Amino acid sequence: MPNDLMRFKITYMIIAINLIAYAISILYTGDIIDIPARGLVDLGAIFGPQVVLGGDWWRLVTAMFLHGGMTHILMNMFSLYIIGRPVEVNFSAMHYVSIYLITGILGGLTSIYFHPATVAIGASGAIFGIFGALAGYLLAFRKDLGDSAKGMMKDFAAIIGINVVIGLSIPNIDMSAHAGGLISGIIGGFVVARYPSKFWIFVIGSILAMLAFYLYLPSLYKI
Repeated sequence: MPNDLMRFKITYMIIAINLIAYAISILYTGDIIDIPARGLVDLGAIFGPQVVLGGDWWRLVTAMFLHGGMTHILMNMFSLYIIGRPVEVNFSAMHYVSIYLITGILGGLTSIYFHPATVAIGASGAIFGIFGALAGYLLAFRKDLGDSAKGMMKDFAAIIGINVVIGLSIPNIDMSAHAGGLISGIIGGFVVARYPSKFWIFVIGSILAMLAFYLYLPSLYKI
């Protein structure tokens, strides 16, 4: 187990941060199974008007570490455990963390675009981002990986199923964030696989896309 912890330290670190955030949510709200939306907003959930009109851009980061209930966090952390480890094997620490954060933020922005007045939380946008990154990586090397790629794709199907269930059954989880994370993750993973020295272009391009997205969002509100 110690060797496993060291080998997949980033995945376990992200899981730990999410669990700590959930513990803080419990202490703040006094609820264990279902965290009230008002408490989540107080702790840094995405709420479109506050993010866009109030300038609380930092919520795009904090929201990806908050969860709405016990089922929500357990399902997301299980998904992260499954997909994070193969990502950590094939990607550098810098690539892994960068893609996780970038896709999580882009997922949050996509969520605001489609649901401008909804409270949104959860790691699933970022999880779909690293899922997409590994899919992009496998796409780039699909001819060389053979049966191992097929095994990973089965894990992918399980994760998609889990997150579809989450998206359809738990309030404040929207599939648009999943799509935003997935698409940007596929691009990032493909760049890492084929053009690793050009990854900075993906990062800068993503930052510019975030800025453009953020500057556009006020047009969704009648002010």
